[in-house]
Amino acid sequence: MSVAVFLLLGLGLLEGKGRRNRCYFNRTQEYCRCYNLTEETAGSLIQCLAATVVEFRGGDLEKYIAFPIEDLDPSAIETLGSLIIKKIIIGNVLVPEILLARVLRFFSYTHVQELAFQSCMFQGTGDWSDMDGQNLPILSLSFHNVTSAPLTGQEQAFSSLSTWLGTLEELAVTGSHVTSLPCAISRVFRALRSLDLAQNSLRDGSLTLTFCQGAFPQLRELSLRHNNLRSYHNVCEGVEPLPGLQRLDLSHNELMADPSSSCQWPASLRHFNLSNTGLDEVPTPLPANLEVLDMSHNHLHAVDISLSSLKKLFLNQNLLQAVPPIRNCPMLDTLHLDNNSITELPRDEVKLLERLQDVAVADNPLSCSCCGARALQAMGAAGHLGQGWPGDYRCHSPAQYQGWLVAQVPVSVLRCDPAAVVAPICVTLALLGLVGA
Repeated sequence: MSVAVFLLLGLGLLEGKGRRNRCYFNRTQEYCRCYNLTEETAGSLIQCLAATVVEFRGGDLEKYIAFPIEDLDPSAIETLGSLIIKKIIIGNVLVPEILLARVLRFFSYTHVQELAFQSCMFQGTGDWSDMDGQNLPILSLSFHNVTSAPLTGQEQAFSSLSTWLGTLEELAVTGSHVTSLPCAISRVFRALRSLDLAQNSLRDGSLTLTFCQGAFPQLRELSLRHNNLRSYHNVCEGVEPLPGLQRLDLSHNELMADPSSSCQWPASLRHFNLSNTGLDEVPTPLPANLEVLDMSHNHLHAVDISLSSLKKLFLNQNLLQAVPPIRNCPMLDTLHLDNNSITELPRDEVKLLERLQDVAVADNPLSCSCCGARALQAMGAAGHLGQGWPGDYRCHSPAQYQGWLVAQVPVSVLRCDPAAVVAPICVTLALLGLVGA
């Protein structure tokens, strides 16, 4: 096996220190994981050539920097083209960029569609000129917990990679202390549909730079969870230039609502995740055409939303004391209200709730009065109450039913609505009296 092919398939190379130098298959024989390979023990890599996913752990590639890496001969090209490997994962390895730049172009002979780097350190700068105009089959690229030189000043390198990066569809850079992406680099990703920047150090002001005019023109899904975002209004302004954005995850940021905000979210936005953002009120404006809104795990005391297209609303783990009105959400089919402070379902809302497909009110301090218990039992029997029914629905009051499962509370007509029984009896007796007379 040539050095180029060996490096291409095994960027994780390290002489064994306490671990066996070999590769292991999982039970399905589709996933092969290799530890601490060396050129001398690369024979164990052969068994991985039948896998669709190959993972390499451990690495010290610096000693291979001076190795001559020439163009592949026809037999090597044929070998790479015959492989069924679709995904390669590189973990716990120091990667000299100059070596990566010389090897990456050989991926064009493979069918690898996903390339992932985990807990890696990228060292130095590479000469990417050989990648100018080069396309690769890789459509998904991810970096998790990696360190590298700042992206600012590397615009030329990204320009050389633009032919390939311009076809990339998925990019994830997570847990890597990213503060922003330079505008010139963001514009390279012309076909990107999914971008995950979770667990980084993005701030409100960096979004305007990252999502500048012309950046990520095809982006559909964006995750900004677990960053340092603060202003709901500034985030709105930051993503406003993304005309096709459909899914946005802002969860696990400490957001502040701005009641005077006039920013308009992209009209294409359908799924919006604002869970775990510390909000104590519903921020405005909300995206006008939302279908799914997640505001769970916040500090909301009241919610009044009017969205004609909304289908799913998640409000679990808040401080709600009443079921929010839903008549202004005519398309709603899912409403989750678990773990709030709701005691009962209001009579005027029950009919509206019964038309929903999935309602969850578990783990609330429920009152098992006749009206409350009867409504929940009827909804449970009709299949409208989702996960948690009946085991997580317990009575908080009145005292005689405290701790009972709501499903077991007696709700006979005689007990709950004696007038419904007494009135017909009175009428019957009156009629009999008339007949007797």
